[in-house]
Amino acid sequence: MQHFNPTRHRVLGLLAAAGLALSSLSATALAAGSDTLNIGYQKYGTLVLLKAQGTLEKRLAPLGVKVKWAEFPGGPQLLEALNVGSVDLGTTGETPPIFAQAAGADLLYLANEPAAPEGEAIVVGKDSPIRSVKDLKGKRVALNKGSNVHYLLVRALEKAGLKYEDITPVFLNPADGRAAFQQGSVDAWVIWDPFLAAAEKQLNARQLADGKGIVNNTQFYLARKPYVASNPKVIKVVLEELQRLDAWGKSHIPEVAAELSGQIGLDKDIVQVAAKRSGYGVKLLDGKVVAEQQRIADTFFKLKLIPKPLVVKDIVWDGK
Repeated sequence: MQHFNPTRHRVLGLLAAAGLALSSLSATALAAGSDTLNIGYQKYGTLVLLKAQGTLEKRLAPLGVKVKWAEFPGGPQLLEALNVGSVDLGTTGETPPIFAQAAGADLLYLANEPAAPEGEAIVVGKDSPIRSVKDLKGKRVALNKGSNVHYLLVRALEKAGLKYEDITPVFLNPADGRAAFQQGSVDAWVIWDPFLAAAEKQLNARQLADGKGIVNNTQFYLARKPYVASNPKVIKVVLEELQRLDAWGKSHIPEVAAELSGQIGLDKDIVQVAAKRSGYGVKLLDGKVVAEQQRIADTFFKLKLIPKPLVVKDIVWDGK
C-alpha cells in the first residue's frame, strides 16, 4: 500500500481547487492489499463509534482482513487521501464527493445516512451586529473549501437574495476556522457538528441559519472503486456494522454521546447536542438522494466552482 504523502496530498488539493483533472494513479496506489482495509474518518460520527467498539475487526478477522484507521480534519482532505490510495473507505458530507468526482477521483458512493439539516449552520459572534444572512454582504466568511458547508453557504446566500460573489470566502479547516472566528478576523463561520455544537456552547456563537429548508446535509460513505471491485464482501460487512450501530444509536443518544465524548475529547453535553441533530439509518442511495447530489453538482458547475458537468449516478454503487 502507498503510504500517505503530505506533499502529494497538498498538491492534489491544489489541483482539485483549480478544477484540474488528477493524474493517473500509480499501480502501487491502486493495488491496496485485500488483507488490510484502510478507513478514513472525521472527528465525529458512526465510524468513530465503530472504531471504538472494535466489532468490525472481529467481523473481518475470519476473512483475513485487518483494519487501519486514519483521522482527517474534513471531507476534502479525506477524499484526497482516498484518491491516492492511502485510504480505501471513508465518510464525508454531500459536497466533497462532487469536487472529488470533478477532479477525476476513482471513487464510488456506497451508502448514505438520512438528512441532518440542523447539523450545520452559519454562525456569528454573540455580539455581532449581523442579524441575518442578508447582512453578510461584503463580509468575510470562514469555511472549509469543498466541504458540506460550502453548499449550505451558496444556497443560504441565494435564499437571502445574495450571490456567492457578494461575500469574501476565507478557506480554513475547522481548527483554523474556529481560531479566526474567536479572534474576530472573520465576520461569520460556516461549520458542522460537533464543531458547531462546541462553538455554540463554548463561544456563545449565534446561528444565522442552519440547513433547515435550505440543504439536506446528507452524510455519505464512499470507497475507492478498485477496492470495491476486489473486496465486495468486506464492503458489505462494513455496511452491516454501520447499520447495526445506527439502529442502536438512534434510540440511545445519551450512550452515543458518552462514548463519542471520550473518543473525540469534547464534553458529553456538547456531543449530545450534536448527536441529537445527526441522521441515523445507513442505506444504499436511492433516486431522490442521487438527484439531490446531481443538483449540487449542477449548481457548482454553474458557479464555476468545478470545471465540468458531472453525472453523479455514474459513480453510485449498485450494492452487488
